[in-house]
Amino acid sequence: MSSVAMSHRLGDLTDWFSGGTPSKKKPEYWGEDIPWISASSMGGSRYFDSDLKITTEGLEAGSRLAPKGSILLLVRGSTLHKRIPVGIAEREVAFNQDVKAIRVKPELIAGQVTDELYLYYWLKANEQLLLEMVEHTGIGAGKLDTKRLQNLEIELPPWHEQRKIVTTATALDEKEILNSHINQTLEQMAQAIFKSWFVDFEPVKAKIAALEAGGSEEDALLAAMQAVSGKGEPELTRLQAEQPEQYTELRATAELFPSAMQDSELGEIPEGWESGLLNDICEFQNGYAFKSKDWSDSGFAVVKIGSVKPAFVDIQSCSYVADKTIAGLERFELFPGDLLVGMTGYPGETGLVPKTENRVFLNQRVGRLKPKQNNLKALLYCNVRDPDFKQYVEGQAHGSAQANVSGKAIGHYPITIPTGSVVEQFSALIDPLLQQKLNLNAEAMSLAITRDTLLPKLLSGEVSAPEIKDPSQEASRHSDIGDGVAFDE
Repeated sequence: MSSVAMSHRLGDLTDWFSGGTPSKKKPEYWGEDIPWISASSMGGSRYFDSDLKITTEGLEAGSRLAPKGSILLLVRGSTLHKRIPVGIAEREVAFNQDVKAIRVKPELIAGQVTDELYLYYWLKANEQLLLEMVEHTGIGAGKLDTKRLQNLEIELPPWHEQRKIVTTATALDEKEILNSHINQTLEQMAQAIFKSWFVDFEPVKAKIAALEAGGSEEDALLAAMQAVSGKGEPELTRLQAEQPEQYTELRATAELFPSAMQDSELGEIPEGWESGLLNDICEFQNGYAFKSKDWSDSGFAVVKIGSVKPAFVDIQSCSYVADKTIAGLERFELFPGDLLVGMTGYPGETGLVPKTENRVFLNQRVGRLKPKQNNLKALLYCNVRDPDFKQYVEGQAHGSAQANVSGKAIGHYPITIPTGSVVEQFSALIDPLLQQKLNLNAEAMSLAITRDTLLPKLLSGEVSAPEIKDPSQEASRHSDIGDGVAFDE
């Protein structure tokens, strides 16, 4: 690295902005297409989506947009006791009051002094320094004082050296980002099929519409095939000619759906299906009540409420217990692919346990939802990942200081239960998507480890960026956690 480096105060390089939370009591503020970033959605290194979204009206009433390219830094929350969530906004996103949006002053970018990407990697490389700055609040949350952060001194190498560092680090990030995008697409695919089959009943209604129009049973079957595949009649004709096996499989799937509806407690549902409750397809298990003396600085991870994040449990933010503590607690051990649900503070928040090298255990007030049969995993997962589930659980929660919900209330969530043959086919379609999500997340975790190991060395000059020919190859040394763990373990 060039010996010419200039010292700057972080606050002199940047502008800082605070976010906000629109009133949760006004439904018109929530549920459209502006991602709203909070602590629970700050996983990974790039922010482009969130389970919680707000409307334009909600944005104007109580939040703020961070422009694309902004650094988003969590400055308040219990997560700060374990790690410092920070990343780059890949699109315009709203954010809450616990998050700061940081922009480099435009004239400094134009003058090639520095930019957001370099400062983001500087913050990542100095996570330990930031952790030491975290203050404790009276309610258990951590806090980073904005003025102290702005007073941090940064040694900035020349612009061309910064570009080398950013290029090297980004090479690792890009694969992690790609995996996150693919996982988002897999989630959308699973939920789209679930909604079509089990919420809107599109294959059944397509059959009914064809018959009511005077069509034959064959016409009804063709209509259901179109609803299942999203293909028109000409496309299905080509599929039959060019890929007969796939056509036959699609036809067999369409045949599984009835051609009539029936009344039920949930309203009209397909004939032969049942209205039921979530606990008809799964068992609920609460976690173990670890005592204050059990906690340790290292050992086995324990999933608490704050670690149950959308999509995946955040293992990095977990607390730890020592070896002797988990003796006899085998039934509380978690495995990759286990589905967890928050019961206190974040009622209805769900996430999968990722692949990890360490053993992981379940804390109280976090529930594990265990399918009663192996082929019910996909149906269970998609039911609780549906936004209606979280809304239902939040409605069942009680408590003025902190919302709480019981396992019994969670289990009473109403669902439609299809016939066994439909369940089998749905499982065959969705289980591979969930397995792929686990594998891609494991690969992203190994890449993040590699990046975080390299960054301090790159910024200090211990390692020169040009010496690293293919940074993604470094991840292979950490990739064991991405192999050989099945979703159904």
